[in-house]
Amino acid sequence: MLRIRVLADQLDIPVHLHTHETAHEVEEEKKKSGLRPFQRLQKLGLVNDRLIAVHMTQLTDGEIAACAEAGVSVVHCPESNLKLASGFCPAEKLRQAGVNVAIGTDGCASNNDLDMFGEMRTAALLAKAVAGDAAAFDAAHALRAATLNGAKAMGLETKIGSIEVGKQADFAAVRLSDLETQPLFHIASQLVYSTGRHQVSDVWIAGVRKLDTRELIDVDTAAILSKTRAWRERIAAG
Repeated sequence: MLRIRVLADQLDIPVHLHTHETAHEVEEEKKKSGLRPFQRLQKLGLVNDRLIAVHMTQLTDGEIAACAEAGVSVVHCPESNLKLASGFCPAEKLRQAGVNVAIGTDGCASNNDLDMFGEMRTAALLAKAVAGDAAAFDAAHALRAATLNGAKAMGLETKIGSIEVGKQADFAAVRLSDLETQPLFHIASQLVYSTGRHQVSDVWIAGVRKLDTRELIDVDTAAILSKTRAWRERIAAG
């Protein structure tokens, strides 16, 4: 970890770390070192504006304040936390404290569909229950967490995360004409609470079209399906 800190300092690059994911993890570290994991990270000099802290379901008010003061970005992965019964990230508390809260999916082993639209909705709903406040982490905050805040967490907010002159041309076109997203009144609310990934019709990355009317471009889907079948057989045989 000290070597990682030195490299991060020398190269001015972020450190991505899954931490305070479960109560068990926190208790194990306290038994070993007498410190909570976050306290150890502070001692190691890793709590700064380059830290991307993923999960963070087990936090004290003091740790939330320290994250805000240091400029830590927290990546909230609500569906993974629910599937693994890890706990609940205090997303609204973090947001109100001024912490940059982004939304992630975690890996496919703990989040089967890797669906960012579903993740936005779950994040917005779960934050309300955790905060005991129906107005917490509203649609606008959830949408920002999934876009600009994620870009900021990676140190790329000047390049991606929003549609602006001078930024990389990343676009996702979403079809909102379907019955399930009607009547269209508040676009951010519809995107977060009513829209599914099947309504993404077209995608451009750096101005290059990668999805055309829900058809992938320059992707050999037959080869991918063949590989998934082979892995299914290997898993079944194992």
